[in-house]
Amino acid sequence: MTTRVLVLTSSILDGNSLALAEHFKAQLAGRDDVAITTRNLIADELPHLGLPELSSWQVPAGERTPEQRELAARSDALIDELQAHDVLVLAVPLYNLGIPSQMKAWFDRILRAGVTFRYTENGPQGLVEGKRAMILAARGGQYAGTELDSQTPHLKHMLGLIGITEVDTVFAEGLAMGEELHEAAMGEARQAIEGLAERL
Repeated sequence: MTTRVLVLTSSILDGNSLALAEHFKAQLAGRDDVAITTRNLIADELPHLGLPELSSWQVPAGERTPEQRELAARSDALIDELQAHDVLVLAVPLYNLGIPSQMKAWFDRILRAGVTFRYTENGPQGLVEGKRAMILAARGGQYAGTELDSQTPHLKHMLGLIGITEVDTVFAEGLAMGEELHEAAMGEARQAIEGLAERL
């Protein structure tokens, strides 16, 4: 049985989060039981979500105008891609204490009420089942476990909203705090990634 992995990268630089993603993929190279898809959210940048696109989702598929069909197809394709994979890997730099806007634009298309989650009397219920996620987080400073790390809970809450609650996180922190700390942090992150790759 093949494990299908979707890797999302979101760095505007040729930076550390991309290096973590490449290290992850390198651990799986040559394995016949793993298939990897990579989506670069910078090279394949999505526009910010606007009202016309959001509204297109509310119209039954058979009643959409040509423009609405084109707009809705963007979200539909991303959701289909997510559903076709077993593991989601998010390679995420920290920009101004948050996620890159390009990754937010991706989440805005896959978090769809009635499609990937639904509202119930007991709160939202995720409709994306049987999947797990990994967050590969690269940061110039040291934020994990502090009040300034709003990124990690944000990502986990968005994943949890659609039903992905099994989430592993690898931090590479202090990367802008000197070469010695940079090398140590990246080395620890690479080891953690190797451990996660072995479990696939």
